[in-house]
Amino acid sequence: MFPLFIAHVMFWAFLLIGASEIGWRGVAVYIGLWVAGYVGSSWLPSSATLFVSWVAMLDIALVLHVFKGDIQLR
Repeated sequence: MFPLFIAHVMFWAFLLIGASEIGWRGVAVYIGLWVAGYVGSSWLPSSATLFVSWVAMLDIALVLHVFKGDIQLR
């Protein structure tokens, strides 16, 4: 459950950091995608694993959208 926690914390953190950059419409789109993944994964047998992957993909999309590319680690 720890990866799920990290993915969720980072999703909401990136969403708050990038809210001014992507606008309220963009925030609504990302929240809508999160809800769609949550509802959609509940119909499948391995729902927790798929939802973690879905949130991780949303995290990657948010990083690319907000920071206009990848984050440089040094």
